[in-house]
Amino acid sequence: MPNIEFDLGEKRVFPPGPRAVQGAAISGMDAYHRLCEHARRDPDGFWRGLAQEHLVWKTPFTEVLDESDAPFYRWFADGRLNASYNCLDRNLENGNAEKTAIVFEADDGAVTRITYRELHQRVCRLANGLRSLGYRKGDRAIIYMPMSIEAVVAMQACARLGVIHSVVFGGFSAKSVHERIVDVGASLVLCADEQMRGGRAIPLKAAIDEALAMGGCEAVRKVLVYRRTGGAVAWDAARDEWLHDRMAGQADQCEPEWVEAEHPLFVLYTSGSTGTPKGVQHSTGGYLLWAVLTMKWTFDIKPTDVFWCTADVGWVTGHTYVCYGPLATGATEVMFEGVPTHPNAGRFWQMCQDHRVTVFYTAPTAIRALIKANDAAPETHPSRFDLSQLRILGTVGEPINPEAWMWYYRNVGREQCPIVDTFWQTETGGHVITPLPGATPLVPGSCTLPLPGIDAAIVDEAGHEVPNGQGGLLVIRRPWPGMLRTIWGDPERFRKSYYPVELGGSIYLAGDGAVRDKVTGYFTVVGRIDDVLNVSGHRMGTMEIESALVANPIVAEAAVVGKPDELTGEAVCAYVVLKRARPEGAEADRIAKELRDWVAKEIGPIAKPKEIRFGDNLPKTRSGKIMRRLLRSLARGEDIRQDVSTLENPAILEQLRVAQ
Repeated sequence: MPNIEFDLGEKRVFPPGPRAVQGAAISGMDAYHRLCEHARRDPDGFWRGLAQEHLVWKTPFTEVLDESDAPFYRWFADGRLNASYNCLDRNLENGNAEKTAIVFEADDGAVTRITYRELHQRVCRLANGLRSLGYRKGDRAIIYMPMSIEAVVAMQACARLGVIHSVVFGGFSAKSVHERIVDVGASLVLCADEQMRGGRAIPLKAAIDEALAMGGCEAVRKVLVYRRTGGAVAWDAARDEWLHDRMAGQADQCEPEWVEAEHPLFVLYTSGSTGTPKGVQHSTGGYLLWAVLTMKWTFDIKPTDVFWCTADVGWVTGHTYVCYGPLATGATEVMFEGVPTHPNAGRFWQMCQDHRVTVFYTAPTAIRALIKANDAAPETHPSRFDLSQLRILGTVGEPINPEAWMWYYRNVGREQCPIVDTFWQTETGGHVITPLPGATPLVPGSCTLPLPGIDAAIVDEAGHEVPNGQGGLLVIRRPWPGMLRTIWGDPERFRKSYYPVELGGSIYLAGDGAVRDKVTGYFTVVGRIDDVLNVSGHRMGTMEIESALVANPIVAEAAVVGKPDELTGEAVCAYVVLKRARPEGAEADRIAKELRDWVAKEIGPIAKPKEIRFGDNLPKTRSGKIMRRLLRSLARGEDIRQDVSTLENPAILEQLRVAQ
């Protein structure tokens, strides 16, 4: 159990942000505490009022929460609604029909804009096309598409029919696709011929063909292919169709399938780093409500905002904050096909300037990479672009180290924009712990406080709450609407993974270690439970050591893992990317010693890495996630047997294997 202490009095506190306070959805800490108290005192009334206010129901619900079969909670179960209707039709009815829904920028810079009316028509045409093929409520569809308006159309069309979609990130291998097709029992696949990333065409249809050839996919009746590049593809005339051919001639109106609130909206698979992938199942009503509330609370979304979440729709962030949340709140959003460093590292800032983005949401990994790239090429630095329209910045995916936070705050937000450092997971459906832009004083590196209705706590292995300042397991003690309902086809794994009997069987275990500040109660996530190191009986979060390394002015990125050690039980192994060329020989030894001494000074001698390996970069997926399980294998001298097809640069593994 991590035993990490710090005093907020030693940390710099920043105001919520001058551009965000005025007229915020939750304006001030008093308003925040009133909402929290309402949720604690009258949870039924709290959630009932929000669900009635923020969603359109075909059949109103009468019961808010059914806890009779905990932890298989049911929300608004006798109500009926449709997610696509809530995202599109109601925008036609409330005056947003001609408002731009999506501004899409392709890899080559081409820009396409689509209004809510046009998006509704395209979704209806595809939904009608799927109906004509016999697809109905309860069928499952795999979506394997690039970032595109067509990907959103595919997801929304499935939701319109009650077809349960499972989106697979376009960087995943054919084997990964196959596993998901088989597990979810898909009868429909929507894909593209290819996708474009950094000027390169990457095949997608070929991966689908390979996956289907592996066997066990006999339920798949149709593969609909979006023609993105026009690249050559293999074709099965009995099974494959072009997406545009199936949509041609279809009516641009489609009556939605009104589904029960608990009807699964989608199944999204986690990475499967241990065992088979877990199909996280989310409901329609509860998930959509949480997407709307977090858009309004965390991002303070307003009719005049231009919102840009840089995540791919293959991840839950792209589900909640690209496909569903922005559209359900009538926002104008930006979608981007490419990578942040093509054609140069100023791409993000150029797009924010050109599209007048007001709310920008990206990953700490991207920020750290751009710090290095922007420093190396001053013409790409955010100071060279007009970012005056930005009012809220956000981070997602992992804790952001304080040094990257400060760079983001100063250089992108110009010390005028709050940073909402959001903690959440695929399983939570949306943010659960995050600053509020009009209320929460900000502390770099802390996700601060839970949202109203989220009863988060830090406990020991027996489920007992620990004092502030002492690390432990992050849990959520009361259900909330956006939570996952089960693991697809495996309720027992769901129970064991998230509601272990050791914690009483009804408390959600997030799987992260965290600590609360002694004074304010602010939460800081220190890493996954399996990313908490035990060195000579001292438990330390890998994130704390990584933050210390990145705080050194010569370090661009760092990742820390543990490796077995005969003397200390576990030793700290650090992988470091410098802002200069990768050192070798005596120079590498000298810099490694400097960094060990630096960590000893920042944290203490016990945290000094026993081993530091320098690389040109770190092993990351094409979405920017550092693959720490691969780094653990390298540190232990193990052969890499996992699927590495999703890595941006697989060759880095060999460099890091020998880099000492």
